Amino acid sequence: MKQNKAGRPRTAPGPGRPRVMAQVAMVMNLDKCIGCHTCSVTCKQTWTNRTGTEYVWFNNVETRPGQGYPRGHEDQDRWKGGWQLKHGRLVPRTGGRARRLARLFANPELPTLDDYYQPWTYDYENLTTAPLGDDLPTAPPRSLIDGRPTAVTWGPNWDDDLGGGPDHLAADPVLRRMNEKVRLEYEQAFMFYLPRICEHCLNPSCVAVCPSGAMYKRIEDGIVLVDQDRCRGWRMCVSGCPYKKVYFNHSTGKAEKCTFCYPRVEAGEPTVCSETCVGRLRYLGVMLYDPDKVGEAASAENEQDLYEAQLGCFLDPDDPQVAQAAAESGIPHDWVEAARRSPVRALISRFRVALPLHPEYRTMPMVWYVPPLSPVVDALTATGHDGEDPASLFGAIDSLRIPVEYLAELFTAGDPAPVEAALCRLAAMRAHMRRVNLGDEQDPGIAAAVGLDEQGILDLYRLLALAKYEERYVIPTSYTAGGPHDGSADGCSLDVAGGPGMMPGRDADAFHAAPAAGPAGPGTGLHGRVNLLNWNGRGRPAGLFPRVAEPRR
Repeated sequence: MKQNKAGRPRTAPGPGRPRVMAQVAMVMNLDKCIGCHTCSVTCKQTWTNRTGTEYVWFNNVETRPGQGYPRGHEDQDRWKGGWQLKHGRLVPRTGGRARRLARLFANPELPTLDDYYQPWTYDYENLTTAPLGDDLPTAPPRSLIDGRPTAVTWGPNWDDDLGGGPDHLAADPVLRRMNEKVRLEYEQAFMFYLPRICEHCLNPSCVAVCPSGAMYKRIEDGIVLVDQDRCRGWRMCVSGCPYKKVYFNHSTGKAEKCTFCYPRVEAGEPTVCSETCVGRLRYLGVMLYDPDKVGEAASAENEQDLYEAQLGCFLDPDDPQVAQAAAESGIPHDWVEAARRSPVRALISRFRVALPLHPEYRTMPMVWYVPPLSPVVDALTATGHDGEDPASLFGAIDSLRIPVEYLAELFTAGDPAPVEAALCRLAAMRAHMRRVNLGDEQDPGIAAAVGLDEQGILDLYRLLALAKYEERYVIPTSYTAGGPHDGSADGCSLDVAGGPGMMPGRDADAFHAAPAAGPAGPGTGLHGRVNLLNWNGRGRPAGLFPRVAEPRR
């Protein structure tokens, strides 16, 4: 008899019962994202504040329309990420084993550092040590790679608030596919923010293309990780990921990616990006799914059928047959209970207002998004109409300032019907709650028009607008077995030199001090200089003021 990692018997499911696996998933409500980048900064300070990861953002927030990070990452004709159907079979876009083997030492489908951005810091010492004079001293930018002077020409969200300009917006891969349908006017373009992390897919292409088997998907919670000891730095995973959320650490020679903050999740706590999100737009919960259906769902011939096909993989934890099959699969009862209370399941399967990001990549992503509705209300109000009137709202969804077709290209492989249905449910919720708040007579037809009842509207409103911490994050603790804990391995093993995959002679604390000397020779680089971004605000940071020469005796 097989056992799971917790030592519990794992039996074959009974007749008529599906195999059951659990996945910790995320939903983000784009109506609430204000583009503050708090999630990105806290994630970076937690996971990628190390040498070799200067350009790496496990969590980044993109402005749409825009090219994204790395720029143009959605152009799979160029990058060959994800899966494609060939003669009815799923194969990686990067090609079969023979093609990948031939390109093992020269992979032309990798983004360069310029496609991400050239990371930089500022020479703050120039501000503190400049002599008195008529000119105001500045802190010129310096490369975080070699310490030399650099020009700031791109960043992880260069498109923020039209920062890229119309020329850059025209390079958006999604807009390029819509040129025949959509006319983008720069002055009237509606921008919205799209936070992105690793999708921790049900059918991850990065795992499939890894030659050394270092990429793996955890059985107990579905989180996709990299085994640093097995990774050989082939970087096929970087090419294979269509979301470009696997990165190469040029210091360790290993691949790294978003870990879904698994040490926190195992303790029942939310990810760092969720915990620190200012807009409270993230939801975490458990989804139960049938792994035997994933391959068939990902192989749907029509790309626009992939959204419904993925929904068909999810299982109802309230079904006694599913609960019994989950127990037979070794999933603890508290995980099944968490799946029943999961806000992610409610938004994805019950209310169907959350949609997957680029399902046409056939990876079955598990980070879903509630599309933004705000612009339609603002547009109606600006024209003198009642922006909350249900009749006006439903009729205006087709004329959003950001076209429904654009949202459909992002979330439903170009099919506008699911996007319109989600937006109509959100509009119905707003119209119904407005009547409640104003004390007007209730109209049951508002909820019925979108396939909900009055209680369903109230539940959706509570989840999106009022949900408390414990309602937004329903995460059971880990059920993997572990030995006695002596405290010797606390913290991240990559925080210090000598951790898994670390090459000899690398200083893990040199993130903000480039190792190379400046162009004028030794002593002119950034090594040893003060960086106020690293200062905790207490005391006097070392190097802030020049050392006072000791008097000669």
